[in-house]
Amino acid sequence: MPRVTPFRIACCATLLAAPALAQPNDADLAAQLANPVAALVSVPFQNNLDFGGGTGDAFRYTLNIQPVVPVTLTSDWNLIVRTILPVLYNERVYPDHRAGLGDITQSFFFSPARPVNGITWGVGPAFLYPTGTDGLGQRQWGAGPTGVVLRQSGPWIYGALVNHIWGLGGAPDGTQSANSSFLQPFINYVTPSQTTFFLNTETTYDWSRQQWTVPINAGVNQLVTIGEQRVQVGAGVRYYAEKPDGGPDWGIRLNLVFVFPR
Repeated sequence: MPRVTPFRIACCATLLAAPALAQPNDADLAAQLANPVAALVSVPFQNNLDFGGGTGDAFRYTLNIQPVVPVTLTSDWNLIVRTILPVLYNERVYPDHRAGLGDITQSFFFSPARPVNGITWGVGPAFLYPTGTDGLGQRQWGAGPTGVVLRQSGPWIYGALVNHIWGLGGAPDGTQSANSSFLQPFINYVTPSQTTFFLNTETTYDWSRQQWTVPINAGVNQLVTIGEQRVQVGAGVRYYAEKPDGGPDWGIRLNLVFVFPR
């Protein structure tokens, strides 16, 4: 099941109540990038390398392309569209090597345009599109609710993102229908130098197979400027506290986020 990550999940409301026409400074941008539902146009490229499990010493590479597009509905409400397109490459996970696209997950968050007492929230639907190739997807449509709530207290930003996806119509080969919950509690610390330290889990529970997958991620991101383009780069490590049979043991994450202030 593709994960709605913070994203980095694609990775809503304006985190800092700046005037609509004001250009945010780097400190504001670093804080907004730590907010998975900030009203900020960004294009994250999340590179995940996972090791272990499979049919032996397996290797998995997942590039999650996660554009985030905010839409102003009214002066009080925003709609944030977050899309996750996985590009996959697997070795020794299956008897043969496989590469291709995974299923697209797209979330729509309706959120107040301004936080209250530092609290931001958003709710809406999430959809699963069967774009997977070479046996790398669920092969069925899916839909369900999604939501996020977070609070900023000084340099700390913490909260949780959740969703649940049900399969619509079942898989074409009669296999079990998608029925998966996702929970991502997170905590971030943003320094005055626009460095963000992060810790989160991306827990998935497959109700059909009764399987947990619990990766714990920790790392650091840095906001930089290349020419006139603002970019966030970062890296982290991941440990799988719980996994299905054949799942990976540990991994590395490399982040590259192109930022386009409104």
